[in-house]
Amino acid sequence: MQGLLNTERLFSMPTPIWYYDMSLFRRTVDAAVKAAEANGITIHYSIKANSEPRILEYMKGKGLGVDCVSGNEVKYSIEQGFDPAKIVFAGVGKSDEEILYAMKAGIGSFNCESLEELVVIEEIAAANDLRANVSLRINPEVDAKTHKFMTTGLEMDKFGIPKKDMARVVEILLHSSHVNFKGLHFHIGSQITDVENVFTNECISANGIVAFFEENGFPVENIDLGGGLGIDYYNPDSHDIPEFELWFSTLRERMKLRPGQKLHVEPGRSLVGQCVSLLSRVIFVKEGENKTFVILDTGMNDLIRPALYHAYHKIENLTASSERLMVYDVVGPICESADVLAVDRVLPVTKRGDILAIRSTGAYGSVMSSSYNMRNPARVVFSDDL
Repeated sequence: MQGLLNTERLFSMPTPIWYYDMSLFRRTVDAAVKAAEANGITIHYSIKANSEPRILEYMKGKGLGVDCVSGNEVKYSIEQGFDPAKIVFAGVGKSDEEILYAMKAGIGSFNCESLEELVVIEEIAAANDLRANVSLRINPEVDAKTHKFMTTGLEMDKFGIPKKDMARVVEILLHSSHVNFKGLHFHIGSQITDVENVFTNECISANGIVAFFEENGFPVENIDLGGGLGIDYYNPDSHDIPEFELWFSTLRERMKLRPGQKLHVEPGRSLVGQCVSLLSRVIFVKEGENKTFVILDTGMNDLIRPALYHAYHKIENLTASSERLMVYDVVGPICESADVLAVDRVLPVTKRGDILAIRSTGAYGSVMSSSYNMRNPARVVFSDDL
C-alpha cells in the first residue's frame, strides 16, 4: 500500500484506524484544480463525501467552494472558514429553518429540487425581506450506468425537477419577486466510470434545457453539471488519481456556452476516495462448515458501503508472514448477518493479530459510520503525523 510510512508506530496503535495518505490527497486535489483551471471550471467540493477538518482546510486554501445537502453542512462549512458566497445548498428536503439560516448567511445559491421548494423559498424570503439566489435542479433524464442506489437524474428518482415541469417553473419564476434566478443544476449519479459517453449525454440534455430557459427570458448565468466521477476500487494503486482532465475537457467541449456563462462541478468521491484506508486487526480466524471467516475489529458500523451497496473494496493483509493464499469471507464484529466486508476474497494466510487494510474508504466511509452495538469510532491518523 502506497504512502504507508513508519509502520511500526502505526501498527502499534489501537485499531480500527482511518489512515489518511496526505501526500496522495494533496496531489489529487492539485490535479483537480489544475484541470479545472485549464477548462474554466469552478469546483464546489461535495462535503457529504468526507468532512474531516484537515482536508477541508487544504481545499479551502486551493479556492474550492462547497456543495452542501443539509443546514448543518452549511453551518459546518462556514465554521470551517469557507466563504458563504462559495457555498451551494442542494438536497430534496430543506426545512424552513435551514432555508432561512442559509439565506441569512448569504450563501451563493440554493439548488432548488422541486416546484414546492421554489415557492417556499420565495415565501420565506418575502416574509424576511430578503432575496435568495436560486439555481434549478432539472433532471436531464440520463442514465449514469452506475449502481441503482447511486443514480439521481432519472424520472423515477426523488431528486430534481422533471423536464415536464419546466414550463410551470418559468411561470413560478415570473411571479417570484424575492428570488434571483442564477442558473441550472444537473446531477446524474455517482461512481461514473464511462466518463466520455455518460457525461457527453448529460451535456447534450443540459444544452437543450439551458436553451429552453434562455428562450423563455431567463438567461442562465451558471451551469452546474454536478459530480459523479468514479474511482478505481479494484486497482487503487494503479489508478490513484482519477481522470479529472478527461472529465472536465469532456464537459467543456460538449457544453454550448455563450459568453459569460460559467461551468461548475461538485466532485466528492473523486477528490478523497483513494486517499484513505481503513486499518483493522484480525480478532479471530474462524473455520466454518463451508467457509473460513476472518473476523475484524471493524465492520458495517465504520464502513457501511459493502452492506448497503454490496460495494467492493480491495483488502490487503499488511502483516502477512506467509505467501500461501487462502479464500476467506472477511466480516465484522457487528451482530448483523449483513456485516460482511468481502466474500470469497483471496488473501495470504491470515492469522489472529494481523492488520488488514480496506482500501479506497475516503469517500462515504467515516461520514456514514455509526455507534451501532455501542462500538467506539475508528481513530483518525494522518500520514504526515507519523
